[in-house]
Amino acid sequence: MTITEEDVENIIDQVLLPDTKRSVMEMNLLRGIEIKDTNMKISLSDAALSDDARDQLRNEIQDKLRGLDGINIVGVDFEESKPVDINQIGKVIAIMSGKGGVGKSLVTGLLALAMSRQGKTVGILDADITGPSIPKMFGVNTRPGGADTSIMPVVSKTGIEIMSMNLLLPSEDDAVIWRGPLIGKCIKQFWEDVLWGKLDYLMIDLPPGTADVPLTVMQSIPLAGGIIVITPQDLTAMVVRKAANMAQQMNVPILGVVENMSYFLIPESGKKVEIFGHSRGEEMAATCNAPLLGQIPLDPEIARLCDKGEIEIYESKIFDEFREAAMRILLPDTAGISTA
Repeated sequence: MTITEEDVENIIDQVLLPDTKRSVMEMNLLRGIEIKDTNMKISLSDAALSDDARDQLRNEIQDKLRGLDGINIVGVDFEESKPVDINQIGKVIAIMSGKGGVGKSLVTGLLALAMSRQGKTVGILDADITGPSIPKMFGVNTRPGGADTSIMPVVSKTGIEIMSMNLLLPSEDDAVIWRGPLIGKCIKQFWEDVLWGKLDYLMIDLPPGTADVPLTVMQSIPLAGGIIVITPQDLTAMVVRKAANMAQQMNVPILGVVENMSYFLIPESGKKVEIFGHSRGEEMAATCNAPLLGQIPLDPEIARLCDKGEIEIYESKIFDEFREAAMRILLPDTAGISTA
């Protein structure tokens, strides 16, 4: 029986990176396979791998491949490379808004969850450096692993990769008191120095406004588009136009608009109460020339699950409708965007 490269790849795909739920193939670490007579040589990228991780991968791969017919010697070498050189990301989506407190992190989490439930590989880059909330929402508090110059994202319960400043702090309550240039540098490092591997989608949770961080993201990261989050308040119209104008000037297409805190549903009667005023979702979507993806209510269940770090088990009719709307704009086949 002749051993093919596809056979080898299938076996290596069973080898998981230490402390993650993703395989060598999923993280795109395989660089080459060479088979000559009874000898085999496997080349892997060393991106974000500590010495212990390399030893563990080498031993496990050798153990699995030595059992193949006709293969006596298996060598595993590591090539020096950076995460940015091997990451393969299909679409990068920025979740943005003109003002704070509208629920961008919640929408980011729900959007990631929606795509993950469709069988897509998803990551979240928490770009809100001074006010990160994604780790709390997903119940992750593990410190990222990696090497001296690059790091691994932390993986959530359902396999969503997450990188956030809160995961790097000694305590999640520590304040990040940085000026704009340093924050911008951190964002670039989260993009270039994190081993995201192969992802269908990377969601970027932006801080509010049109200042340093949104500008850095739009200038330095190849975005497939942005999703604007609003609330039903009179101030919404002005700030949405600001965010839309920024995206237009930076050549970032607006893929959709989500209205958060749109209403409260009284359980006993099913009546909708518009606590923050009449919905402006359709109006703002028209302003952005983009579809309205959903109107998310004030739902105590969402708040409870986010506080417990269990957003990934959230279920509701509203979420199903949001997921279907997100699928319509994100799942159609388009040319992929690579960080390479």
